[in-house]
Amino acid sequence: MLKLFRFLRPYKWSVALIMALVLLQSLSGLYLPTLMSDIVDKGVIQGDTGYILRVGGYMLLVTLGGAAVSVLASFYSSRVSSSFGRDVRGKLFGHVEQFSLQEFDKVGTASLITRTTNDVTQVQGVLMMILRLMTMAPMMCIGGLIMALSKDAKLTLVLAVALPVLALTIWAIASRGIPLFRQIQKKLDKLNLVLRENLTGIRVIRSFNRLEHEKKRFREANGDLMDTSIRVNQIMALLMPMMMLIMNFVQIAIIWFGGLRISDGDMQVGDLMAFLQYAMQIMFSLLMLSMMFVMVPRASASAVRINEVLEIDPVIQDDSRSENRLANRSGGLVEFDNVTFSYPGAEQPAVENISFRAQPGEVTAIIGGTGSGKSTLLNLIPRFYDVASGSIRIDGIDVREYTQEQLRAKIGLVPQKAVLFTGTIEDNIRYGKDDATEEEVRHAADVAQASEFISKMPDGFASVLAQGGTNVSGGQKQRLSIARALVRRPDIYLFDDSFSALDYKTDARLRAALLQETTDASVIIVAQRVSTIMDADRIIVLDEGKIAGIGNHRELMASCDVYREIVMSQLSEEEIA
Repeated sequence: MLKLFRFLRPYKWSVALIMALVLLQSLSGLYLPTLMSDIVDKGVIQGDTGYILRVGGYMLLVTLGGAAVSVLASFYSSRVSSSFGRDVRGKLFGHVEQFSLQEFDKVGTASLITRTTNDVTQVQGVLMMILRLMTMAPMMCIGGLIMALSKDAKLTLVLAVALPVLALTIWAIASRGIPLFRQIQKKLDKLNLVLRENLTGIRVIRSFNRLEHEKKRFREANGDLMDTSIRVNQIMALLMPMMMLIMNFVQIAIIWFGGLRISDGDMQVGDLMAFLQYAMQIMFSLLMLSMMFVMVPRASASAVRINEVLEIDPVIQDDSRSENRLANRSGGLVEFDNVTFSYPGAEQPAVENISFRAQPGEVTAIIGGTGSGKSTLLNLIPRFYDVASGSIRIDGIDVREYTQEQLRAKIGLVPQKAVLFTGTIEDNIRYGKDDATEEEVRHAADVAQASEFISKMPDGFASVLAQGGTNVSGGQKQRLSIARALVRRPDIYLFDDSFSALDYKTDARLRAALLQETTDASVIIVAQRVSTIMDADRIIVLDEGKIAGIGNHRELMASCDVYREIVMSQLSEEEIA
């Protein structure tokens, strides 16, 4: 957890102010028993009412001063801990944004969400307690011991016996609870994973009548978390009764031996009362520390998980030397040169020995069976993954020599699964180009064949899309995704099976409009439907990650068995002819 405290550097003066305020609060608390002792010994016993009122008024001022600095300390500790939480969340989010898909696959989306939210909240809450309680507790403990010694040194032998017993009790209980706190965070990850899958896959779950199965999965994950939480709470619940038991025995011992010293004339009644209060302050300071033992283990487990993410170095990083050298290059020639790529942990390459060129002004199509590596090829162009061997060049420059920002500025990607964001339709199209004019947005929608359904919506382009675009159909989502890529006017268009939800008529109109719009750009289309790519300038046929054939439709029909099988399975003899 100490590693995360580097984020406190901007607030070092605020932390110093909190320490000073806590010190003043502790001093006021330590001074009050001495004043009370004076009231008893010099005021009550001697019957001096004026002295009682005078010192009592002074006690009231000290109490008010202590309350004031306590409020200020609470305010600043809350402010610093909240700012710390904000900074850590921002750092986590910014770092995760640099991850390649490989890192996302490794950590898991559900775990990243938990670490950015719940784990940061755990550390933030403990930080606030550290700034207040963990600072005050040592001050009160040490100060209480000094003041107790000043009242009666021999009576402090009671504390010399009690404090080690108390410390051992705290250690024995906390050492059993710490491993369970680590388990809780992992089981919370599992619960979030199950919940996320249920919420995102609710249509599939209902369509297959798997509600009871999913309820069982959730009950098991939820019950597992509950069982572990109960176990750790049962262990930590022993702490308070044990502490109170020891504290009560300490009070009895102090009163017993203190009474004997008073009867011998070695101690006054006021001093005994003050000593008893100092003893309780010392014990309560240890009680505060024990409360920290309840929170710190869980926060430590959370801090470890946060640091794990922050310490992951993205596999894909920019070559800073290329920023100026390639800043003004333009064009759209894409070349694959003997490219091989394997997913982490896979036994076989996803694609192997792939070589082809996609020229500006031409349409290059990729087709093949499920799992043949079509989408993988597209993901390699914007460097979502890096090739294992070979190279991918854009305008003669290896993609690894571009910065990621430069590279992706040249690309307009329409993913296989259309992703829309909460906001208006106009906002979603403008996501491809922040400074797009209203005319550019509408032109992109026209080309994508989206204007017709947008005009029928109540607010047109200002219509609000629900989370994930659930208030539009699959085909409408695809057309809005295509419009988002078109408004960017990139050098390279990547369409990853982006026409699958369109009817044949809309598909044909859209492809015709795209031909007019993309005359100077390279267009690479991944498709399952032969009708979508029959007119492409170049068709690449993939089979089990390897190229089975390259050519236009007629050439492949004559030379490629794999392509011919795909065509025969989709088109009638009349359509083929």
